[in-house]
Amino acid sequence: MPDTYSLSRIEGIVLLVLFGAFLFYVYKQISLDTVTDFEKQAVLSPFKIWGFILFGLAGLVIGGNMVVNNAIEIANILGVSEKVIGLTIIAAGTLLPELATSVVAALKKNTDIAVGNIIGSNIFNIFLILGISSLVKPIQYNPSFNSEMYLLAGGTIILFVGMFTGEKKKLDRWEAALLLIIFLGYTGYLVAGEL
Repeated sequence: MPDTYSLSRIEGIVLLVLFGAFLFYVYKQISLDTVTDFEKQAVLSPFKIWGFILFGLAGLVIGGNMVVNNAIEIANILGVSEKVIGLTIIAAGTLLPELATSVVAALKKNTDIAVGNIIGSNIFNIFLILGISSLVKPIQYNPSFNSEMYLLAGGTIILFVGMFTGEKKKLDRWEAALLLIIFLGYTGYLVAGEL
């Protein structure tokens, strides 16, 4: 068994095609809905919209570069692997926007936004981010991440079982607590294994 695998450019194209299919599906769903709330919102000028987009993209590039460089420094200082830093500090830092959005949406009883935010974020990360990244340069994949892939699959199964079974069709607090305990337990296991 080889030490590493790589996500090739052809596989990246396949991911981008799947992402395009997802966007088409979302577009068709939106066209079926009658949306009236957006009509009440103030419309910004195209100049302001493009200015915000460019400013946001520049901030993402600069921030992403700082996160990666400082995460490597933290890994060297603490004497832990970059894998652990990526699975803990970087992962926690990048999930904060999704966490804030989902918590606010849940408090306002907008559960579709809370769930859609998480699912959409993962679809974008897997199909779009990995697809574009592998087009730029094939991505080396270390099989040591297989255990995390199994954990991700297990968590997804728990989520779907919790949300699509029972009469209420919702994720109960005890199911959410179970997912959180698994996450904290595995994070503790990773950190403890490196110390």
